[in-house]
Amino acid sequence: MNTQKIDRNIARLNQHDWFKKIYDDEKYRRLFFVNRHVRAYLQSSIRVNRMIRNIDSRQELLRLLEKQLK
Repeated sequence: MNTQKIDRNIARLNQHDWFKKIYDDEKYRRLFFVNRHVRAYLQSSIRVNRMIRNIDSRQELLRLLEKQLK
């Protein structure tokens, strides 16, 4: 996994209010740092661009986060 790319993508997403709310939520925060599924998901720049533009893609991220919490 490319940690720099993931961190760069998280920083790009963090410029958007909808992502900040998720990222700042204690329930999900830890997943962004330690969960390999979430980090692999965020490694894709194409997927990140899609999330920035598309509400359905944002919902997909939320579903993944919820699934990883279980």
